[in-house]
Formats: sequence, structure tokens, C-alpha cells
Amino acid sequence: MALSPRTLLSASLALLLAGVVACAGGGDAQAPAAPQATPTPAATVAASSAAGPSAAATDGAQVREGAGPPLSAAEQVIAWQSLSAFPLLDPTLRSIDLTEIDFGGRRDEIPALIEIGTLSQQVMDRFLVPDEPVISVEINGEARAYPVQILLWHEIVNDTVGGVPVLISYCPLCNSAIVFDRRVAGGEARTFGVSGLLRMSDLIMYDHQTETLWQQISGEAIVGADVGQRLTFLPSQTVSWQEFRDAFPDGLVLSINTGYVRNYGGSQYTEYDKPGTGTFFPFEGAEDGRLDAKERVLAVEIDGDAVAFPFSALAEHIVLEAVVGGQPVVAFWQPGTRSVLDRPLIAESADVGAAAAYSPELDGRRLSFVSRDGAIVDTQTGSTWSVLGRAVAGPLSGAALTPIVAGNHFWFAWVAFEPETWIVDGTDRQPG
Repeated sequence: MALSPRTLLSASLALLLAGVVACAGGGDAQAPAAPQATPTPAATVAASSAAGPSAAATDGAQVREGAGPPLSAAEQVIAWQSLSAFPLLDPTLRSIDLTEIDFGGRRDEIPALIEIGTLSQQVMDRFLVPDEPVISVEINGEARAYPVQILLWHEIVNDTVGGVPVLISYCPLCNSAIVFDRRVAGGEARTFGVSGLLRMSDLIMYDHQTETLWQQISGEAIVGADVGQRLTFLPSQTVSWQEFRDAFPDGLVLSINTGYVRNYGGSQYTEYDKPGTGTFFPFEGAEDGRLDAKERVLAVEIDGDAVAFPFSALAEHIVLEAVVGGQPVVAFWQPGTRSVLDRPLIAESADVGAAAAYSPELDGRRLSFVSRDGAIVDTQTGSTWSVLGRAVAGPLSGAALTPIVAGNHFWFAWVAFEPETWIVDGTDRQPG
């Protein structure tokens, strides 16, 4: 099988860069580094070995008894240059073609965080502005905020909330903030790291116990011992720091004392979310022109049925409703949350708003929601609701809607994995 020009070029670059890194002496990705030493979206990629693709079966990624189908010639190159950093990984156990994997950097070059602890809201007020984004998670009555300014530099946080081991993930390239239960089938809680690999610009995670590779947007194990397994999604909302504080005055916050020196509060992805701009790394998914590639969407998938609520439509309507997988879903939007992919300082970046999805049913009663002077109001009682699905005024004050798993993504990233997505924006834009 002939190798594609892209694969041959990648192999040549890998050989060249391996020699450069060998001469430079490499580095310790786990050690705290000065901000200027932190990997950027254009981080240099180096192969871990210059032995050649024929060594893929014995060096690094291992081929074992019970292995999957043989690798094609092009996949052998990828296994050699991309997967040799994972000695426990059998690259023949795969649900994808390995040529879909791209280099984004070395394994753990972006260091994941593991149970680093929390701080009080009063302490974190010194580091966060009111409209800065945080990922809000509430489990078993315990609420916790994960500042995106920290995730921008680490992408993965392994933590425990309400007794549940959780994986907080953020892929800046796809603007995808997703929370999972870290327990894989059988109940074993894994810890996860940043593999340095990408697929359709999306973060590929790996677990430390088996080195299985996991796709962030889908939560699916795509290469390795757990191939075909899926992590369980947990509801979360990306909202402003002030919104979280108002809803959860006793909620704790991920500590900024990470053990690493990073430019927290700053962004290395300046103007990345500008409409009409491309991606930092090659994107080989099919283009879907129904929306601009960098349009933010609130995406919901239930039982194979996928819909996307564009932020532009949500900003206009404030409330949009749909039926997804036979279940009623209501999407809320409110202004007041900044982008982390706009200006060098997050505190000076554009207000892109926040969106979240909920079941409109409360205590057996179906509520209907409308926007009145920019506020979210239910028509049954006239109560006012926040983007976190909580009644903040009116007869239902203090009540909370049941959150639905939903993700904030760039359109290009979501539709690459869910091409049959329906767009809910007040018109009828079916899958192309």
C-alpha cells in the first residue's frame, strides 16, 4: 500500500525533529516551567525514536497476543512516530484508522492535574474577574468550580466531587468543556493525562493505568485495551464566576496552586475563536457550511439523536426548545461570560455568553419558558430563572431544573463527530 504524501512528510519531519531533540537534550514535561516554556498550539513535535516504522511492533507501543487486525503500512508509520510513547498500548486494538491521528505535542507536555485540592471563593476572588468562565459541576449536593483559565494550560483535571471520581476536560482547539465519571466499566477509577495527540483537532486523552487512548468529544476509547468502551458523561455548565458564586455561595474552587508556573489569566490562543479563521492543526473532517466553523454551539445528544443550539440564535431568543431522543429539552442563554480564546488577557476578552440545557419538567409539571426583557421566565408561574437552571425570583424561587448533558463546542468540532446534527435556531436546518 503506497504511503500518502502527508504520511511520508510526517515521517520525514519526525526523523528530522528526533535528531534535533536528541541534540537539544529533551526536557522534563512534568516539571513546572516558566510561562514562556509552556507548550503552545504550535508546539514542536518530536518523535521519541528514530528506529523506523518496522520497530513499531517491538519498541514503544506493543503488539500482543489477541491483537486486532494488522496495521496498514501507513498505520505502521503512525504507530512508530506517534504511539511509541505509550509502551502499554497495543495499536492494533483500534476502532479508527490510525492515520486519523495527528501530532499535537509530546505525551504529558501539557500536564494534567490530579487531586490538587480546592480554595475558598474568597481566596479565588483575587485571581478571577466576575465574568470569567468556570466549569460548574454539582454532584450529590456538592458544587465545585473549575476556572477555565487553569484548564487552558492543563486541559485535564482528575478530581472527586460528591464522592464521584470525575474527569474535567477542556480542549481549547475545539472549545469543548466536558465532564466525565472516571470509572471505566467494572468500576475502576482511572486517572487521565494529555496524550499530545489529536484527532480532527480534538484532544485525545489517555489513562495512566492501561494507556488506552480516549477521544474527548465522544468519551470513546479509540485505541488500546479498552477500545469500544465509553466514559459516562456528567452534566456541567460553563458559566461566569459570578453566576457560580450566586448559585453556590458555599461551593469550592479548584486551587490555583497547581505546582506549575503558568500564565493563568492569560491566553495563548489569541483570536482563535474569530469567525472565518482556521484551526492550528490539520482538520480533515467534512466541512458543514450550515454554520461558521467557529460558531459556538450548545450540543445535546440523546439516544443517537443530536441537536445543536447556535449561540448566535440563543443570544437572539434567550430560550430555545427541542425534542431530542424523544425527550423535551430547553436551552437557556445569558450574557456575561467571557471567551478564553480572544485576547491575551481573559479579563479583556469578548463577552460570548453562557448556555446550558435542562429538562423543562419540574415535579411532574411541564414548564414553558420565554424571554421577557432579556430574563428567562416560565409562563406558568412567572418565576425568573438563571442560566444554571435555578429559579431566582417568583413563586418557584429556590427550585432547580434537572440538567441535561450538553457541551459547548465550536461547530466544526461537534459536527465532525455528529454529522447528522439538527440545528435548532428558529428555522429548520436539517443535516446536509
